[in-house]
Amino acid sequence: MIEIKIYSTPTCPYCTQAKQYLSSKGLPYENIDVSADQEKAQEMVKLSGQMGVPVLVIGGTVVTGFDKSKIDLLVK
Repeated sequence: MIEIKIYSTPTCPYCTQAKQYLSSKGLPYENIDVSADQEKAQEMVKLSGQMGVPVLVIGGTVVTGFDKSKIDLLVK
């Protein structure tokens, strides 16, 4: 099974959509709340080069924003 991490905040609607989408496809993921963990927030910025959420890491590939087509491509 491919490893999926999602860097998100509780108030981000796109983060919620991304998590719901992954769940609807039966894909387990690790949710990382960057509003509660400064170290993880810095890790996310290093990975993606940006402060915006969501940032997904799917099998080592970084996806910024909720991009269904990219997610589908990476989890096939």
